[in-house]
Amino acid sequence: MNGRELQASGRLGQGLVSAGVRAVGRPVSSRGLDGLVVALLSPFLALSAGWMERALLAIVILDIPLQFGVHLFYREDEVSSLGALGGLSISLTTIALAGLYASRGVGIVAMRGRAHRAPHVNVPLLLYLAITTMTIAVARDPGLSLFEVFLLAEACLVYWYVASAIRSREDVVFIVLVLVIACLLESAIIIVMKLTVTPATTWPDLTLHIHAEEVGKSGVMRLGGTVGSPNFAAAYLSMSLTTLASVLFTNLGLVWKSLSLVGLALGGAALIFTLSRGGWIAFALSMTILCLLGWRRRGLSLRSIVVITLLAALYLPFQASIEERLLGDDKGSAESRVPLMKLAFRIIEDHPVLGVGANNFSVVMGAYYGPELRHGFRFAVHNRYLLVFAETGILGVFAFLTFLLGTLRKAWGCWAARDRLLSPLALGFGAGICGHLVHMTVEPFRGRPTQQLLWLVAGLLTAMSRLCTEARETPGSPA
Repeated sequence: MNGRELQASGRLGQGLVSAGVRAVGRPVSSRGLDGLVVALLSPFLALSAGWMERALLAIVILDIPLQFGVHLFYREDEVSSLGALGGLSISLTTIALAGLYASRGVGIVAMRGRAHRAPHVNVPLLLYLAITTMTIAVARDPGLSLFEVFLLAEACLVYWYVASAIRSREDVVFIVLVLVIACLLESAIIIVMKLTVTPATTWPDLTLHIHAEEVGKSGVMRLGGTVGSPNFAAAYLSMSLTTLASVLFTNLGLVWKSLSLVGLALGGAALIFTLSRGGWIAFALSMTILCLLGWRRRGLSLRSIVVITLLAALYLPFQASIEERLLGDDKGSAESRVPLMKLAFRIIEDHPVLGVGANNFSVVMGAYYGPELRHGFRFAVHNRYLLVFAETGILGVFAFLTFLLGTLRKAWGCWAARDRLLSPLALGFGAGICGHLVHMTVEPFRGRPTQQLLWLVAGLLTAMSRLCTEARETPGSPA
């Protein structure tokens, strides 16, 4: 998305347009052939336009919560009900990514012979993808593994595109804007569901799915919006809301900060309606990190006071519901995770190197049931780290953790740069990731929304880290 690439793509597009104009002025006999050539090249003309690349990127971001797509080859069997990915996910993100990489290819062709930046390569992420792919060879059900590998590869493509294509502060601001809009949309959907959805509510089977579940037989609904389960929705909102809060600490204008406050109010209410204890804890941790580090650098600013006051105002109307969820009887929900963790350790002990294969935990878990699971809650282990360890082995979990820690290191480095725009945003992204890392200790998070958001933010932090480095090395650059 840098200037030279846009100019080169623009020249390529102008050339195609000129060819079309010349075709119109020719005799009918030759005009037909030239018109056919222009028609065949018109997709490349669209891809060479700078606005098209941004539109496709916006689709990728908006599709994180909205989840437009289908699952091909979906398997209605026991392993799907036990937490395995049951089908091949084809979504708007899949289509938009194809367009984005085609656009990058057009840009590279247009700049042929000129110097251009090599694509970013993240070695730990590449190793994690390679190791996960290798586990297909040891999987009891290779077809299930392919579903997981495809989803991971798609998330990696999101990371690599954002890390390589984001070249300016304007690009960063654009992504933050779309993240804010996506959070506002999802928050509004969940709030509308709170006002309309009951245990008796039914809706047609649409491409855009709505998720809600009843807590026991109490009539109280946990809402997941379009993201997925309430826990997935809470994880999405937790990371997104921390980003919105970080906007208040930047040098962006009043409109931005007003939009951020509206998003915090709506998103905070939506987060409460998920009734996800893990999501609440993750958000509280993220906001604590954001406010404490912001206070340490700037003192107790008005912005910190505004954030704390807003969150307190959201808590008071729902105090009884929050305390009941945190302190009341959860019918053994928390305790049921412990036997699953013990089961995961037994699987890891038998398969320490390459694991049991991606997306195959639910396939093999039956052979490791202990007495506590004969009639207990059976599902994929509610711990993302143990799930990765059990399915990809020690090398896979090492690459996974190295990638995550490297992302946090980039966030810290960008925060330390004291850039008035990028540093607060990096702190918000990093704090949101810290909260999510804690949340992953009690949830498997195998699906697309949280993985795609985490990988996108990681790619954006990589690009922001590069921008901070360039700013330090360039005298007179904005900071």
